Parts: sequence; structure tokens; C-alpha cells
Amino acid sequence: MSSTSATSTSFAVLGLLALGPGSTYELTQQVQRSLGRMWPRATSRLYEEPKKLVALGWATATAESVGRRPRTVYTITAEGRAALARWLAEPAQGPVLEFEQLLKLVFADQGSRDDALRTVAAARAWAEQANVGNLVAAREYASGKGPQQHRAAPPLLAGAFLTDFYALVARWADWAAEQIETWPDDPADAVADPAEFEAIARRADW
Repeated sequence: MSSTSATSTSFAVLGLLALGPGSTYELTQQVQRSLGRMWPRATSRLYEEPKKLVALGWATATAESVGRRPRTVYTITAEGRAALARWLAEPAQGPVLEFEQLLKLVFADQGSRDDALRTVAAARAWAEQANVGNLVAAREYASGKGPQQHRAAPPLLAGAFLTDFYALVARWADWAAEQIETWPDDPADAVADPAEFEAIARRADW
């Protein structure tokens, strides 16, 4: 197996192994708890990644038992650390936005005004819910009690982005709801305010 078969998810799991050994269950829990907000992946996919790392020679697998329960613990190898270092040194791709609620609003004139308002309300509810855990984590780190507090500097970068992103979605949803409220009952008859396009152009010119 060549290194080309490794994905960004492979390196995410490899990065966790660089912080310490773990079982597939422990690694999956860490991904869902810490990385899932920026890199969501199905649990079934995560369970395959440690095996892939072993096949690449980037991790070793050791059979252990907890009471009567067997488990496999994965540990990063020197080759794995070198591969992680090479991956970190390479510029990454920018974010890819996948936002079904926004997609629906592009075709809002094919539905009803109430449909659009419900969609925007759901977007704001998502931002509020997503920010709950984010706020807890921010307060934990601010008080010096965050997970792996000794390496809080890297999570600070991601935390700042996610905080601003959730706030952005919430603010946008409030603005969008105000716009939709001015629409006639049939969105197909809605007319955009030129001043809003001008405001967008000014914000885009940075």
C-alpha cells in the first residue's frame, strides 16, 4: 500500500496517535469530540483508518485485554511521525462549503415564504446548538482546565474560527429572516433591495 492511499482522515487519526496510543474506540471518540466540528466523518470510516495506518507502516497494533474484553491499541511509528511531518508541511486545500439550507434558499422562489422562513430558522437553530459545546470548550480552556491544556495553542486557532463561523451563520440567519419577512406571499414576486447588493459589494471589497 502506498502513501497515496492515505487521506486527510488518515492523517487526522495519525495526528491523534502522535499525541498518544489508543484503541479504535478511543480514537473514534476523540475524533467525534474534538475534530468532528471541522472534519465530520462517519464512525464506520473512522474504524478503518487505524488498520490502514498499520498497513502503511505508520502505526503498530498491539492486542490487549481489559478484563475479559479484548482490544487493539495502536501506536504511531517513526515512519508515521515522519509522514505526519510531511503532511503538515504541505499547504492544504481551502474549505468546501456544504450547506443544504443555503441551497434551498437559492430556489426559494419555487416554494413559499413560510418555507424560506423555516429554513432560515433551522439554520439559526443549528448555529446555536453547534455553539453550545464550543462555548463549554472555550470556557474550559480559558479557566486552564481544557482537554490537554498543555497544548492549548493549536486548538485556540480552530476554536476562534468555529466561534466566528457559528456567529456568522446566526447573524446571517437573522438578516435573511428580515429580508424574507418583506417578501410577498409568493416569493416569485419578491424584489431584491439594490442597497443590500451595494452593502454586499462593500463587504466583499476587502
